[in-house]
Amino acid sequence: MELHFFDPKAGTAILERRLPHWSQPGVVCFITFRTHDSMPQSVVDQWVMDRSLWLRNHGIITEDTDWKARLSALPSDLQHEFYNEFSSRWHNELDSCHGACVLRDPDNANIVADSLNEFNEKRYLLTDFVVMPNHIHLLVAFLDDDSMLSNCEGWKRYTARKINKNLKVKGRFWQQDGFDHLVRSESQFAHYRRYIANNPEKAGLKPGEFIHYSRGN
Repeated sequence: MELHFFDPKAGTAILERRLPHWSQPGVVCFITFRTHDSMPQSVVDQWVMDRSLWLRNHGIITEDTDWKARLSALPSDLQHEFYNEFSSRWHNELDSCHGACVLRDPDNANIVADSLNEFNEKRYLLTDFVVMPNHIHLLVAFLDDDSMLSNCEGWKRYTARKINKNLKVKGRFWQQDGFDHLVRSESQFAHYRRYIANNPEKAGLKPGEFIHYSRGN
């Protein structure tokens, strides 16, 4: 599979769930899943409120299905301001390791890593991922518009069943919707690769408390 970056002039599938998910075949996507207990509700509510206020102040309503397209049409300095503020805040909270952090256990982390690698270079192309104690980040490109959600649901369903069996518990393991962002450029791709590689050190993790994969390493 040949990797591409997001082309705003090309056709884009917008898949509506609790959040809108954008997809373009072969385009690298930065995806984050988090465990169900990874973020206190009070933190989520404040983040959502602040994000909605910022966007509203710039003429964008998050209830509109095209709000991501309208955000992408803002001047680049405003886009950088938005992503620096809200993406940084969100990921800093994840790195605070809220919740039980069961992926700190290598047995559970390996279930996630093995699932991601199972169909790599067959159904999708992974370039990088990191399994953190309560979330995962990955860079991946899919074959077609429908593959992103179907593969994400498959990873989450399989790993939740296996990890819950390990923990001898039942119930939801992953938060329903993950975060995904189509990569816009080579420089943004390099930024996300560095972010994934440096995430364990940023969160103060020790060897054995995370799994990092990078294609070619």
